[in-house]
Amino acid sequence: MPNARASRPTRRGILAAGSALGLGAALAACGQGKDEKKPSGADAAGKSGPWQFKDDRGQTSKSEARPKNIVAFTGAAAALHDYGIEVKGVFGPTRAKDGKPDVQAGDLDIDKVEIIGNVWGEFNMEKYAKLTPDLLVTDMWEKDDAWYVPPQSKDKIFKLAQSTVLLWAAQISMPGALQRRADLAESLGADMKSKKVTDAKARFEKAAARLRQAAKSKPEIRVMIGSASQEEFYVSLAKMSADTRYFQELGVTFVEPKVDAQGFFEKLSWETVDKYKADIIMMDNRSSALQPSALTAKPTWTRLPAVKAGQVVPRVTEPIYSYDKCATLVEDLAKAIENAKKVA
Repeated sequence: MPNARASRPTRRGILAAGSALGLGAALAACGQGKDEKKPSGADAAGKSGPWQFKDDRGQTSKSEARPKNIVAFTGAAAALHDYGIEVKGVFGPTRAKDGKPDVQAGDLDIDKVEIIGNVWGEFNMEKYAKLTPDLLVTDMWEKDDAWYVPPQSKDKIFKLAQSTVLLWAAQISMPGALQRRADLAESLGADMKSKKVTDAKARFEKAAARLRQAAKSKPEIRVMIGSASQEEFYVSLAKMSADTRYFQELGVTFVEPKVDAQGFFEKLSWETVDKYKADIIMMDNRSSALQPSALTAKPTWTRLPAVKAGQVVPRVTEPIYSYDKCATLVEDLAKAIENAKKVA
């Protein structure tokens, strides 16, 4: 669950630390279901023939040829890259403060894409318009909510692209999210029968079997999904995000927080961070969240059983939904459970 630390206290507004002003003058210058089965609409007829794709809003985009000028949310662009589909521009966490690729950029060559926005609320319309986008792709955590597309400018942003595609990142299980990105990549010309892709899928399936066995062999191990800010600690509900929902389906036992009205997480003060007992803590690894190394001065954190036992592991809160990247996530959690001791 991506908390977006922005201006409004919603799930969309709790974890992208900081926002920038990338709209203003540029705007003036520029003037649906959750079914995890493979939906119809991915048409890969011809190298340059007609293209169409039905997204998770239930909206079908069509064009006379496959889109070439693609602009995408960073994580979506990274997934397409793993299937051999390159984008022209990205928005979302792409370049870290040290100049290196953000964790959400995966294997993207960030020097070869136009970075339209790098933080929450930043979307440079002038750069975007110059790319003459055929297709805009982003995630969807809530129905019809285009992730990292500033809502106040959504209509103008969508209008500049010939087609838009939104794909679920929540309220769907990981295999479904993976299949939808694969569907999109295939419609754009990816070879889904290549050895690279089939090997990655086989590795993912093997990792899933390993995690199922690890969870079965250690049913007593309880996992908490956490994310930290200076003021608060967020405990997420596993079933709301595609990755942890799948881990739960494989048998992993998660802490069940008392979530807010939107259903994604519970906010705890640092004084009450010990409300839930856990043997493993999966901590949000995004650049917008405080990492465990930055929490050592908080006594309530250091006293948590999982922290004392060294059983804190990173969580890729916004996974790159390619088989290659998700196989690693499943393997890492399987290993953590295999090595974990009951401490809570």
